[in-house]
Amino acid sequence: MSETTVETAGTAATVDTAANGTARSAARSGTRRAGRRADIALRSLQVLLALFYVIASAVPKLIAHSSAVESFDKMGWGRPGMYTVGVLELLGGVALVIPALVSVAAIALSLLMVGAFITQVTVFDGENAATPLILIVPLALIAWARRHRTGELLRLVRQRA
Repeated sequence: MSETTVETAGTAATVDTAANGTARSAARSGTRRAGRRADIALRSLQVLLALFYVIASAVPKLIAHSSAVESFDKMGWGRPGMYTVGVLELLGGVALVIPALVSVAAIALSLLMVGAFITQVTVFDGENAATPLILIVPLALIAWARRHRTGELLRLVRQRA
């Protein structure tokens, strides 16, 4: 009887290769477990970002919290700009948890964060400029990891058209 060491998801396992296909089966099941864990982690990240965008970012703008009003007045955008950004953040946050929209939402929110970064640097002298840059990293990861969803979305749109 021969034994082979199979490495899956960073762990080595010794399997008996005398039985036909045992090593391949062990490797596949390890890969599936790692893929499932990665998917759960990614979904958790999506939910956390969605909660952040809806609760911490959109709601203060939509209820006209004094800090949001002051910031948008300083930018010269006033309440219309504040409500517009708040609605975009709310829609993006909700779309992060809708499977067909997740990749598009992550890209759209990333673009919104590029605008927020530029605004922070030009209007607020770089104060809090790191926040949008930090948020772009997980959004880019989500957009890339869920990119297959964009194809599904396009198929849905074409079917309805």
